[in-house]
Amino acid sequence: MTLTALIIDDEQLAREELEFLLEGDEDLEILGHGSNGIEAVDLIRTHRPDVVFLDVQMPGLDGFAVLRKLLEGGGGVALPQIVFATAFDRYAVRAFDVNAIDYLLKPFDKQRVLQALARARTRVLERNASRAGEEVTTAEDLASTTSSLSSSLAGSESQLFALLKLIEQNSASKLQAASKIVLQAGSRLLLVDQKDICFAAIDDGTITVTTSVLEGQSRCRTLEELLELLDPSLFWRAHRSFVVNLNHIREVVPWFKSSYQLRMDDKKSSEIPVSRTQTRRLRELFKL
Repeated sequence: MTLTALIIDDEQLAREELEFLLEGDEDLEILGHGSNGIEAVDLIRTHRPDVVFLDVQMPGLDGFAVLRKLLEGGGGVALPQIVFATAFDRYAVRAFDVNAIDYLLKPFDKQRVLQALARARTRVLERNASRAGEEVTTAEDLASTTSSLSSSLAGSESQLFALLKLIEQNSASKLQAASKIVLQAGSRLLLVDQKDICFAAIDDGTITVTTSVLEGQSRCRTLEELLELLDPSLFWRAHRSFVVNLNHIREVVPWFKSSYQLRMDDKKSSEIPVSRTQTRRLRELFKL
């Protein structure tokens, strides 16, 4: 049986690596690639693949937000098999295990990738067999078969909902514990409330965080690491080098070639570029 698949990851190298590791399977057809969560939802609804390799941490909509959109807008369409790609901590990995959701840890391991593909194939075959069932000859048989299929799909979706609940509970507890961010300003270590942060920028490996009254350096090594400490409902990665607080955007400034810049409400009225991949998300956020 030939499986159809999508690969969704915001890093081109990760997409290419995963496709390379999968290309030895002659019974797998990769229908396309996506680089963010918004593309993921569109591609999944358009192509209805058997399996989706879905990155957890992506700009705009992360992997969990993609999953929630698919679950909430199901419309009776069976979900594809989801294989998450993640560099998440042990808690999240345990959550995947508990809910029988497959995952791949970065950097990818070929044997683990092929194992995840084999599991997805087995589940697709089982689902198709359930759909086919025995020949329906009476209305009673039809009702029984329909009930069986509905129960199977509901069970799969309940596992996914349970996964989302566990992840969200863990994220909430982390945010509560880290409602303040430590910044270094000269020889001082300052505790800053997240809500007071206007934006963060990375340059040559150094992350500078700007609030309405001060600037300081974060001890995080990457913006991804910083984002794990920040409230995802407030902070958005508008550009590969910038994370902004949505509540501190003063103005959206149209730029050349249908792009935009964000004018922030810090003392300098800093202007933050919006990358091309995030322009669509910007329009969604502010109904542009």
